[in-house]
Amino acid sequence: MSGSNHAHGHSHGHDSGHGHGHGDHVSHDDHMEAHGSLKDYSIGFILAVILTAIPFWLVMTHQLAPGTTKLVIIGFAAVQFVVHMVYFLHMNSKSEGGWNMMAMLLTIILLFIVLTGSIWVMYHMNANMMPNMSNEGSSVHGMHDMQ
Repeated sequence: MSGSNHAHGHSHGHDSGHGHGHGDHVSHDDHMEAHGSLKDYSIGFILAVILTAIPFWLVMTHQLAPGTTKLVIIGFAAVQFVVHMVYFLHMNSKSEGGWNMMAMLLTIILLFIVLTGSIWVMYHMNANMMPNMSNEGSSVHGMHDMQ
């Protein structure tokens, strides 16, 4: 028998020494566990509803100052993002050997860099390109008279 044939006589067409042997397959039970259970989906759904209802209630009843309300909504949105990632997309440090979580962290870091950089550039571009558009002095091109 050649090096690519196993003791039971069939050929896999690849080298058998690279870690993809018969014992390396994921069992069906492990596969189902990675998708979550009805309990996990129920917990995720209840948390998502609560994390949506509280900010909605804060806005509708004007419980906090507008600036504080915005910060609270951003905080609840961040928590809801994590809830969705864990309970619905099953992202954790164990899935795919941790590579899913690493890819998500890289995506979040790059998104943060792109968004903050874009906002910074737009703010400074506006301040540097329109120096005469300040509220002091006469109106430029009649823009202040249009209110």
